[in-house]
Amino acid sequence: MKDLARRIQQRYSDWRYGTFDPNAKVGKRGEQVAAIELRRKGLRVIAESESDRAGEIDLIAMDVRRRLMIFVEVKTLATRRPGHPADRVDENKQARISRAALRYLKRKKLIGIACRFDVIAVWWPTDEPTPTRIEHYESAFDSTIEYSFF
Repeated sequence: MKDLARRIQQRYSDWRYGTFDPNAKVGKRGEQVAAIELRRKGLRVIAESESDRAGEIDLIAMDVRRRLMIFVEVKTLATRRPGHPADRVDENKQARISRAALRYLKRKKLIGIACRFDVIAVWWPTDEPTPTRIEHYESAFDSTIEYSFF
């Protein structure tokens, strides 16, 4: 088991992109791998598991070149049953993420900055040491707040 954990960590661990904990729960591992993928795409991950009373945002990234704030919801599917992880981001979840994003922007005094909402879907069967598939959906949904803040 230690050898397997070391191989996984070597695959997903690089000082440039962040670390990976193979002993974390499936959802947390999915978030860690998603953060690594965002960093590989040249984005700067500025917050992980940011939460307040409005809700939780899994990852917050910044595209420095475009001056764009990216709020990311990560959904990890841990079984082989059919279905898409991104389907779990329904209208209620989108509303909670939108409210949490607005509160984050207000708290950090970043209201005028451009934003988008992404979803990263990770398929990670419990019997597999690594994810079988990762899909990044840019601009997956728009803010559901009635008076959009973008």
